[in-house]
Amino acid sequence: MQYSTVCFCVFNQMPQTTAEWLQIADGFEAKSNFPHCIGALDGKHISIIPPPNSGSLYYNYKHHFSIVLLALVDSHCRFLFVDIGAHGRTSDGGVYHNSSLAHCLEANTLNIPQASVIPPTNDHYPYVIVADDAFALKPYILKPYAQRNQTPEQRIFNYRLSRARRSAENAFGQLSQRFRIFGRPIPLSPAKVNVIVMASCCLHNFLLRDKVSAATYMPEGEQGNESSTQFSPLSHQGGNRSSAEAQNIRDKFSHYFNSADGEIQGQAARAINL
Repeated sequence: MQYSTVCFCVFNQMPQTTAEWLQIADGFEAKSNFPHCIGALDGKHISIIPPPNSGSLYYNYKHHFSIVLLALVDSHCRFLFVDIGAHGRTSDGGVYHNSSLAHCLEANTLNIPQASVIPPTNDHYPYVIVADDAFALKPYILKPYAQRNQTPEQRIFNYRLSRARRSAENAFGQLSQRFRIFGRPIPLSPAKVNVIVMASCCLHNFLLRDKVSAATYMPEGEQGNESSTQFSPLSHQGGNRSSAEAQNIRDKFSHYFNSADGEIQGQAARAINL
């Protein structure tokens, strides 16, 4: 089901050049030990009071009314791209596939770097976005292996992926803790809620430009993470089919993370606790 573009907002601060994307990738490699990662993709339901005569249009799988916030985040928890306004009833696959981000990634119009070598290997790896089970596996989007019948190598891959995805989880956690309006259903029209969410994302990015400001406007003792967020996550998209190319790319990253060149200390032990 398509959602109306009347109450739809996009916030775009994505890199414009290949060099800028490479800076994003450097950040993820430095902070999360995940090379060639150019963003963490996630989405949350923002609770609202349903507008009159809207029926079940905003009623989501968590049994409350919402609009959806879809975001691409860098390693410093800054929002690079935000898509706001999908109805809570819209399938989670529809939220992403209806976004301009999906169209640009599919058309390869974002100046994302070409596949290149990850030292000290001689193999070429593409630049990818990391996401959770709510998204489909693509050649440019990596998601975890299914929990059932995981091999030790797949479990380690999932652990390494989760380290990179943490930036998106933390960004949503900080947003919900910093702006307490998200603590309960927002009693405004969807169009006004979109504006509030957009303004909150812009202010979040602005505050992250200065460490003192970022700390001042975060409740004491709150770091902002997935456990502290008051947003509902997107649901798992059962039955997603992925191409052989996408599966091969994920397997290639998994092999690298399990090799002497790509492993990090203690990853096997930490992966068991996932």
